[in-house]
Amino acid sequence: SNIGNGIFLLLLSLIFIFLYFKNEFILLAFLKLRKQDFPGAQKWLAYIKNPEASLVRKQQGYFQYLHGLMLSQTNITQAEKHFKKALELGLSMDTDIAIAKLNLAGVAMTRRRKLEATNLLNEAKKLDKQGLLKDQIKMMKEQMKKI
Repeated sequence: SNIGNGIFLLLLSLIFIFLYFKNEFILLAFLKLRKQDFPGAQKWLAYIKNPEASLVRKQQGYFQYLHGLMLSQTNITQAEKHFKKALELGLSMDTDIAIAKLNLAGVAMTRRRKLEATNLLNEAKKLDKQGLLKDQIKMMKEQMKKI
């Protein structure tokens, strides 16, 4: 007769464990980015005042990653710093690492660093197991031939 209470308490504890490993503001910022709502994502990330103190290492990586994604639209130099910091701190999904490396390859291409861009593109291609970035990688390799 107490099985229902046990299941409820188990689910309740899973929510707290999930929120410990994934900061809710980062999750909400990801949801806004999926809808291409950059100001909304920026608003949610602004709630995190001191990421070094309030986030665990992987969360800091995603914090930097999200800032890099938003800044890649406007300020490529700042975006590069955020992507490098995100890779240094660690991202848990291969696709996220591949996207960060793909963006860094784009930055390297704009600065005419062809060897670095090629290496980053090859690393991104290896990490993209689902083939989500195949078209972008192919397009960047075509653009690199023009450099």
